[in-house]
Amino acid sequence: MDYTCSLSSECYNFAEANLNETPNERADALAKLCTWIDENAELNVERDTVHLLYFLRGAKFNIEKAKDKIKRFYRMRAERSEWFSNRNPFHPELDELLKIGVCFPLRERDEHNRLVVVIRTGAHNPRKQTQNDVLKICKMLIDLAIRADESISIYGVSAVLDMTGVTLSHALQLTPTIIKRTVECWETYPCRARRMEFVNAPAHVHVILNIFRSFMSSKLKDRVYVTKGLPKNNENLPANLGGHGPSYQELAVYWRKKAQDSADWFARNEQYKMTI
Repeated sequence: MDYTCSLSSECYNFAEANLNETPNERADALAKLCTWIDENAELNVERDTVHLLYFLRGAKFNIEKAKDKIKRFYRMRAERSEWFSNRNPFHPELDELLKIGVCFPLRERDEHNRLVVVIRTGAHNPRKQTQNDVLKICKMLIDLAIRADESISIYGVSAVLDMTGVTLSHALQLTPTIIKRTVECWETYPCRARRMEFVNAPAHVHVILNIFRSFMSSKLKDRVYVTKGLPKNNENLPANLGGHGPSYQELAVYWRKKAQDSADWFARNEQYKMTI
């Protein structure tokens, strides 16, 4: 497959040192992966080179691990139609969540060059909006972010979950089934979850957080942090989290427009899912 590297030399050196990536290894791994995809048409995989590199880099170029993650990811896209079908940003229910601003990838990276995604777990009205629609919006915007910046495949993602305003009604939306599926999604997505920080966490949500942990791999558990107040490393975070970045409302306006401008891409992208 043709590949034009868009990474900085610093980013590529990091990939070579930490992810086992070299030009020869990359070309060989992509060729083997494409042959395997051709032989397994039921997977219905998007053939974009950078998209495939997300899986290879996440597996540190272990071909078998990359194949396993691709199978799990495309099976999930088929099984979780509540998240990966009808992703129309102009749909009233989704547009309302975009206006509220339940999730936004930040434009500034953290100190480890990771994409930072802020998720506002208590921003929506649980009497009007479903948890599955909130999760759908999160995945839509993360998809746009990782599609736009290949370096995320190298450095990964750091999530900040702002629990301000979380009520019992919000907690009741998070059934064990939804929690289990959410954790499986985190561990299946092509971008690597490097850190998850729950901030402004009231005492009563710890029961829910413990259920989350019960479904996590040991590796992901070690990357979870819970704080009662604001995050310590908040320089580039939104002003609402004590940082110097744009406010939640500014970010909501920005990502609503990004989502609407990408409506055609969302519609085309729905075709990629395993035949089950």
